Amino acid sequence: MCVFQRFPFSEACASSPDHDSRATPPRARARRGVDRARDLSRREIRARAVGWTHGNVRGGGGGARARFVDAERVASVREGGVFITTTSVEHLNATTEATTMAIDTGDTAFILASMALVNLMTPGLAFFYGGLVRSSNVLTIMMQNYVSMGLVTIVWVVWGYSLCFGSSVGHGFIGAPADHYFLEGMGEWGTLPELVFAGYQGMFAVIAPSLMTGAFADRVRFVPYLIFIVVWVHLVYFPFAHWVWGGGWMARHGVKDFAGGIVVHTTAGFSALATVVALPNRKKIEGVEIDKSPHNIPFVALGTGLLWFGWFGFNGGSALAANGAAALAAMNSEISASTALFFWLLLEWKMEGKPTLVGACVGAIAGLATITPCAAYVKPWAALVIGILCVPWCYACIRLTRRYNLDDALDVWAVHGMGGLFGTLCVGIFSNKDMTAMLGAPGWEAGGHLFGIQLLAAVGCAVYSFVVGWALIKFIGLFVSVVPDEEDLKMGLDISMHGAKAYAGEDVSGSGSRREPKSRDFASKV
Repeated sequence: MCVFQRFPFSEACASSPDHDSRATPPRARARRGVDRARDLSRREIRARAVGWTHGNVRGGGGGARARFVDAERVASVREGGVFITTTSVEHLNATTEATTMAIDTGDTAFILASMALVNLMTPGLAFFYGGLVRSSNVLTIMMQNYVSMGLVTIVWVVWGYSLCFGSSVGHGFIGAPADHYFLEGMGEWGTLPELVFAGYQGMFAVIAPSLMTGAFADRVRFVPYLIFIVVWVHLVYFPFAHWVWGGGWMARHGVKDFAGGIVVHTTAGFSALATVVALPNRKKIEGVEIDKSPHNIPFVALGTGLLWFGWFGFNGGSALAANGAAALAAMNSEISASTALFFWLLLEWKMEGKPTLVGACVGAIAGLATITPCAAYVKPWAALVIGILCVPWCYACIRLTRRYNLDDALDVWAVHGMGGLFGTLCVGIFSNKDMTAMLGAPGWEAGGHLFGIQLLAAVGCAVYSFVVGWALIKFIGLFVSVVPDEEDLKMGLDISMHGAKAYAGEDVSGSGSRREPKSRDFASKV
């Protein structure tokens, strides 16, 4: 079987004798060279090409680049503008000298900057969520976001990267964990040092579980949360990252996700919804009506600004090169976010009587989440349309959660889950051949067949993520107490779980008491 680390179908794969001829493989244009392979074992020989392939131009991890890992079977490289298909190790070795190209310092600098931008998004998310919750719980939700930066990064370095982007095993089910254990065996990824690519991808793994914290705000203790995110990335994020971006089975069937509509937003959004369904709502836990108004709107605005700023690296950097596709993705992100911000204000003004700053911030995030899977696939006018359409879509989803008493505290499912799902469908509606041609020649465009593929992928991802999220939180609850007890909630989770207050001198406890937790009880609180 022809196995790609990046994009599924290419001319090379199509030439493979066991390639499924029933599929319609998009042609790939390999833009760079392959690594020297003579001294590697047969299993390790990899033909690497920067795949401006239109099959699955990923963002957020490089949909644009293909790395071919079955060197016995195939390598497709570009030499002097001519496509060459090799079907043997010997021929691959013979062509290696002519096709090896140097690291591009411009591309490397761009992705390093994009890595820093995406890393900044998690603190931005912490401020965004922190401003929306009660003042007694602001440190708790910010801690949940920050701790993901530490814990998930450790997992990513040890084997997470390899599970996502190692050689496919089990017919495209997961990456081989031993390929890059502790980031060993790293080389080049197209025009990038592979360490840069791995670092950039790691930022996506960090923020995905952090997105869910807004859904179950005020309802999950610290230790169960740590268990939840570690298991979740293994059962949900890593598999989908490999299936869609790492050459797995979904990529081979033509699923397209430029920067994370499926891999990040739909997975996190629907797993977040599952936790909302699985856990009791806050009114039931605390026995009183909950004040759901934001405690610090400037924090919300600051978090939105940091997220918006970082999203240029999230979407623009997903081209994995400083080129026209990156420029298109960045510009479309700005257009969609700005349009959604303004039209959310108009809708909120009409429906609720006044335009609010929080509404503007939520609208901008909805526009960014929705454009993510198709940022480099659509023309700017389509990004504007997507920014308009996502507003009633996400707003209606928020209303739906209210109607059915789903306590999604910060509307994670409505904005991220349904926004990412809608954007995934927009790939099959608005993708333009001229735009996708910048990712590979010839380009591809929207159509009924592609829309059907995207619909099946999005719905399948939503169902899988929901089921796993629900089962996981229930399973953890069999062994440890997930929900804080009434005393902790009255005291405030910041004090009861983390021994600190966000605002010195302020009484933030629900009961009015300012007592600190006793040291001997502190471990049991988290």
